[in-house]
Amino acid sequence: MNYILILEIVYVIGLMLVCYRVILDTQNTTKALAYLLLVIFLPIIGMIFYFSFGVNYRIRKMYGKKLMTNEDLQLNLERELISYSKDVLKKGDESVQENKKLINLILKDNLSPLTNNNDVKLLLNGETKFPEVIECINQAKHHIHIEYYIFEDDNIGTQIIDLLIEKVSQGVMVRFIYDDFGSRSIRKKQVKRLQEGGVKVFPFYKIKLIAFANRINYRNHRKIIVIDGHTSFVGGINVSDRYINTVPNKNKVFWRDTHLKIVGPASWYLQYLFLCDWNFCAEDDVTITNQLFPVKGSFESKNDKHVQITASGPDSDVPTIKFALLQAINLAEKEILITTPYFIPSNSIMDALMIAAKSGVKVKLIVPKNSDSKLVNAAACSYYSDLLKSGVEIYRYCKGFVHAKTLVIDNEIAVVGTANMDVRSFDLNFEVSAIVYDEEIADQLKASFYEDLEDSTRIDLKQWQSRPAPYRFLDKLARLFSPVL
Repeated sequence: MNYILILEIVYVIGLMLVCYRVILDTQNTTKALAYLLLVIFLPIIGMIFYFSFGVNYRIRKMYGKKLMTNEDLQLNLERELISYSKDVLKKGDESVQENKKLINLILKDNLSPLTNNNDVKLLLNGETKFPEVIECINQAKHHIHIEYYIFEDDNIGTQIIDLLIEKVSQGVMVRFIYDDFGSRSIRKKQVKRLQEGGVKVFPFYKIKLIAFANRINYRNHRKIIVIDGHTSFVGGINVSDRYINTVPNKNKVFWRDTHLKIVGPASWYLQYLFLCDWNFCAEDDVTITNQLFPVKGSFESKNDKHVQITASGPDSDVPTIKFALLQAINLAEKEILITTPYFIPSNSIMDALMIAAKSGVKVKLIVPKNSDSKLVNAAACSYYSDLLKSGVEIYRYCKGFVHAKTLVIDNEIAVVGTANMDVRSFDLNFEVSAIVYDEEIADQLKASFYEDLEDSTRIDLKQWQSRPAPYRFLDKLARLFSPVL
């Protein structure tokens, strides 16, 4: 028997099946052609690469999870959320009324209602965020829910862990989700300490040797804290000493980042996201109670900020965060201010920014001068020329590393979240963003943006285009890897 012939036949059949799956699953034509060429001309290696990085897990529902299994209860909740959101929308001010399309998009895609009666506080950098977090944890009475991409075994990480264990001893329920890749420094000692201290702690999508690449590729990039169902934190700042600029840190680099503290009903959707993630990765499911979702009026609000939470990931039907950003950009009439550490936009985002700039909208973008990834930085550089030609102003932050993920639209919309403006955040990672429809918060975030401009240098189009050819070639070469960066 000719074993070589049999192997060749098996390989050809396998190749045909993989090609069939590539064509069926990959919506982007260019990406589909690239994967087809890869699996055909790089035998075995190309197939491994495709199954690790190319499979559309959003379509295949690999991460499906629900907080409620009762369909009637789910439908009733949906009707109540829609009714509640529409009622808040009717009573909203100008910042709300002018952005109905964005509000309705998020409501339809995420079932995330527009909420009012929120206190919102902008927190710049770790030295501002962590004292607020520690104070709120100290005041917790019923439960503390924490979910982080990076939670490090360092001074601030240990301090918070000690406090969580102390709160358990006071009768507070503490649930803790950490990303198994991003928070690998706590996996051995600190996770054991948390468990021994009574904290319920689980990794999100634990990394295993089998399907290693896939499990690294789809990460939980969210940073969420919810305390007693009414106080929450969300934004770009992980738990690590590097984010605190007032004390020496291991990187010795100024770390510029942005976070939000929310007190009010907007915390409920962050609670919902946390519990969905918890029911997915933990050994015990949590059911809805009034203590997890306290009724309106159970806490006082000094302000009346309108806030809506948007989230997306491999568990969502569409890339809602990308859609929300596109809608926000399209709604802009005067000014768009974007800060992102990693800029590898989709074609739709590129088109939207160029159209806005050519239409007379002032578009300003802050990116790091020196990124923590040379490959990502090179890929980002490959997009700058087209934007600059369209009139987009691009600034490179020089004071340190800018890690903030923020957007300001027309002094009316302020977006702070975990999602970078890149393909990975739009399509691969579990992300979350808070959208505040309020002139005061938008003004604060705008003021912070312009302060960062003082520590940035603007890219000149002529100088950028006159860079040596090898640099431009390397940028374009890095761009070829953008779908997996």
